Amino acid sequence: MSETSSQVATRLLPRWTQPPRDLEARVPGSKSLTNRALILAAVARGRSVLTGALDSDDTRVMRRALDRLGVSVRAADGGSTLTVDGCSGRFPRETAELECGNSGTSLRFLAAMLAAAGRGPYRLDGNPRMRQRPAADLIQALNGLGAFASSELGTGYPPLLIRVEEPGLDGGFAFVKGDVSSQFLSALLMALPLAKGPSSIEVEGDLVSKPYVTMTMKMMEHFGVIISNRDFKRFNIRPSAYTAAHCAIEPDASAASYFWALAAISGGSVRVVGLDDASVQGDVAFVQVLEHMGCRVDRNARGIQVAGGPLRGVDVDMNAISDTVMTLAVVALFAEGPTRIRRVGHIRHKETDRIAALATELRKFGAEAIAHPDGLTILPPSDPAQLVPARVSTYDDHRMAMAFALTSARLEGVIIEDPGCVAKTYPGFWEDFEALRLQAQASRE
Repeated sequence: MSETSSQVATRLLPRWTQPPRDLEARVPGSKSLTNRALILAAVARGRSVLTGALDSDDTRVMRRALDRLGVSVRAADGGSTLTVDGCSGRFPRETAELECGNSGTSLRFLAAMLAAAGRGPYRLDGNPRMRQRPAADLIQALNGLGAFASSELGTGYPPLLIRVEEPGLDGGFAFVKGDVSSQFLSALLMALPLAKGPSSIEVEGDLVSKPYVTMTMKMMEHFGVIISNRDFKRFNIRPSAYTAAHCAIEPDASAASYFWALAAISGGSVRVVGLDDASVQGDVAFVQVLEHMGCRVDRNARGIQVAGGPLRGVDVDMNAISDTVMTLAVVALFAEGPTRIRRVGHIRHKETDRIAALATELRKFGAEAIAHPDGLTILPPSDPAQLVPARVSTYDDHRMAMAFALTSARLEGVIIEDPGCVAKTYPGFWEDFEALRLQAQASRE
């Protein structure tokens, strides 16, 4: 149910009166895979077809940007099938202003690819939060490789200006910091095969979200380009051409985490169809964390099922699967004992400062939450009956909304502010969540 209060749209969530038992959930395609496939198909030679693609705010940002750059992207099947006519390494439009909203993948991937495949001056901007998300490391690396990139306001944040005087990056050597966002490295890796000469990228410090870099390299290989790396510290890229490909996009493992967590919190069981341990998405490892908390996990050719049990707190390094931190934090509300989440300081630079936002909202439910520079400690009440429903601020962050929706599995009266923010990566979340609730209820009647 939706309503408006004080100019803020809200959604009052009914409590799950029955846990899901042996139910199946289907989630949309991966945002991370879709946007990588889109930009590589755009610069490839020939026509590519993406099936199972995600149709959401973030992927529409990328599609609109490619359209403004002269690349044909045709959508069918409700946006899940995309046909892309590649431009063979050179964008047709010589100038463009690109609006990226709060899509970090779109802005960062496009900035690097424009430096490599552009023809003239380009400007990339976003919403107010995007103007607070760092880009200085990417700008510095691009300029070291022969680009003319700058922050329009001189702050190291968007808007970004990319000026192309001669076609293509020179190549060469550049450093990139690994502890802010793996998207900087992924952006450079995808763009540098189009450089005039060979390139090497050295990663300074610890690389966060390493599975996303692996995903990038596997997607590049799918489009015909192979690069080498040494322990994710040094990457060597030779000039190469991307070739068109058919690309089947996996279901989104980050979105799947909400339904696995639903099973954990409710004590029920849910199988997410279409994902297994062979996935290129690191977030499938979230189920291993749930196993440590006391859940049972069944993996087969149809998908991955989680069955809930008595939950215990864990101490876990979530650097590699940081998009599921918010999901785990909500599960921790219903566990016995504290949960400590470590090595995720970089999520302060996401759609919001996710560590601060989580601590604030978890406290509303009656938990003690301690924010650390690198993560979070959650201490739930010793008696779960002391948990109380709350009105959740979502900070224009899709993952805040979807994660805290899970509290309705055990609590009556939870209210989610700005529920429409889920459109960033999962526009149909509320419909799917409610359909599963009704299915669980019907199965016990």
